[in-house]
Amino acid sequence: MSDFIVSLIDVEKSFGKNKVVKKMNVEIKQGEFLTLLGPSGCGKTTTLRMIAGFEEASSGTIMVQGVSIEDKEPFERDVNTVFQNYALFPHMNVFDNVAYALKIKKKSKDEIAKRVNEMLELVQLQGYERRKPDELSGGQKQRVAIARALINNPKVLLLDEPLGALDLKLRKQMQVELKRLQKKLEITFVYVTHDQEEALTMSDRIAIMNEGVIEQLACPREIYERPLTKFVAGFIGESNIFDGKVVNVQDQLLVVETTAGIIRVNGDGFEIGEKIHVSIRPEFIELSADPIEGFNLKGRIQDFIYMGTVVKTSIELKDKKEIKYSRFEKEDYIREGDSVNIGWNPERAVAIKANK
Repeated sequence: MSDFIVSLIDVEKSFGKNKVVKKMNVEIKQGEFLTLLGPSGCGKTTTLRMIAGFEEASSGTIMVQGVSIEDKEPFERDVNTVFQNYALFPHMNVFDNVAYALKIKKKSKDEIAKRVNEMLELVQLQGYERRKPDELSGGQKQRVAIARALINNPKVLLLDEPLGALDLKLRKQMQVELKRLQKKLEITFVYVTHDQEEALTMSDRIAIMNEGVIEQLACPREIYERPLTKFVAGFIGESNIFDGKVVNVQDQLLVVETTAGIIRVNGDGFEIGEKIHVSIRPEFIELSADPIEGFNLKGRIQDFIYMGTVVKTSIELKDKKEIKYSRFEKEDYIREGDSVNIGWNPERAVAIKANK
């Protein structure tokens, strides 16, 4: 039996002449937490809705446990969905909201009571059975929605920006709780968000979507440290991206000419004269009052921004481009207005083909 519980094969979706999902091919493993991440309008929610059965694919095949589900109704697909707006029945109390699917299936009262109590214990809402949705906080409503989705024992749980309506502190708390819940139940979660930090925190793998296409599908660390395209490098976290041309190649070390100066990066498969993007994270940049070997990159300190966990520094280069530099605390030797030399370990930077 395949390790993949959900497979999308050449799936496309068009609304009129607007193609919002293009030739999507992805296999989702049994028990994994996979996140579809991307900006608004990239096709991530449409993809989720096609798996759920709320949208029909224009072409391609969607399979759950090796069985094609395009012709099945949403309730026949062995998947359940949790929405951002919770979609709770306002006239029903918590118990009845969670029990709804079992009542539709005409399960016995004893089985319903047993299963609802199990679900409420799982999401830590024992004692809330008789409360109505308008008596609950945002986090409690979200837990009810999750319990209602899980009570059917779905093979796959689809979550469409489920934490989007929560405040920052509660959102972070729920991220941890959702991940713990997923690990405990060993259910496959397919999660949609536009929040990069949320995706990095929770996911086993992340599919970065842009204009209906998956640009990279990998674990969070690989996505962050080795982005495959300029879009991925710029979308995930903060990154300084230089556009330039390779002027020398020494084994895997590339010397790159940019409008701001000469920089270096490790990379395979590049030739002299080839255009290139170089991505370097703010935390990997090094500053010095003295020239840095292999680099001819200078800038002027613009300002410091205290972020609690780090101090971010903005540096203006000679081509007026601004780059970011970050450390856990502000260095005493640099002040606003100072001129500094800039460099990094070439292994820490990422070389990206200019057509990507």
